[in-house]
Order: sequence, then structure tokens, then C-alpha cells
Amino acid sequence: MVKSKSNSRLSSLIILAQTDTTVGFASKNHKKLADIKSRPTTKPFIKVYNSFLACGTRVPQSKKNIFRRSKKTTFIIKNKAIRVNTHANNSQIQREFDFYYSTSANEKNKNFDREFCEKKADIIIEDKNGLYENSSSVLIKINNNKEVRLRWVNLFKLC
Repeated sequence: MVKSKSNSRLSSLIILAQTDTTVGFASKNHKKLADIKSRPTTKPFIKVYNSFLACGTRVPQSKKNIFRRSKKTTFIIKNKAIRVNTHANNSQIQREFDFYYSTSANEKNKNFDREFCEKKADIIIEDKNGLYENSSSVLIKINNNKEVRLRWVNLFKLC
């Protein structure tokens, strides 16, 4: 791959890839993701960062350890959903972005359908394990005083 100072040519592409939790769509263009998922453009997507430094969101002092040590977890801080993904399977394309928007790779209220996803994706990133549906990330809302788990990992799906 040829490195470029600008990733503008990649900014509107839809990437289909296996994440650390499940198969998902990723893009810098949240409007295209909203079209694919048939959801309002006002409903926010998860922002995935490659490092804690790139995140730039101020995490409450009392919750920093939870944030740094978490694995497969999405945090809602000040009504923004963020994840830090240092997953080894991140492709070179994904590492070029400071952040990207992410969502599960499926139609609204349906399970993963490879044919549907391949039609919608501009780039498909797949390793020897292929693309497979797994449980979603844990979802935790945090503020200065408390943390609230909004979504748990479905342990039965992992077996």
C-alpha cells in the first residue's frame, strides 16, 4: 500500500471488517453508514480511536483506570459513544484514520448477512478466520459519580 499524507480518498469508503467483538462497518462518513443501516442521521454512531491519546475526550479522574483497562467495551461520556480499539487485526487502512465511525454489519433489526454486507461495502478486510457474528461490546455510561452498564456481553453467544 502506498502511504499518503491525506486520507481524503478513503474518507467516504465503507469498510467491512471483523472487529475485536463482531463483524462491522467502518467509515469516516457517518451519513453513508446511516443510509446503509436505515437510521436517522441524527442518531450518533460509535467513534473508534486507535489510541487513548487520539481520543481527546476528558474521562473523569475516578474512572480513568476502568477506561484504560477495559477490553471490548464502548463508553458513553458526555453523550458521546467512544471506543479505543488496539486490536491487532486493525488493517493499515483503519490505522491511517485518527478515528472512524463504526456500527454492526447487518440490516436494521436483522442478523449478519454476508451477501447484504458485501453489496454495501467498498472494501472488505478479511483474515484466515473469515467474518463471523459474535457478541457486541459491553456498553457503559460513565460520569464523575457513577458508571451504569447499559449492555452486557451475552455469554451464551460466546460458547
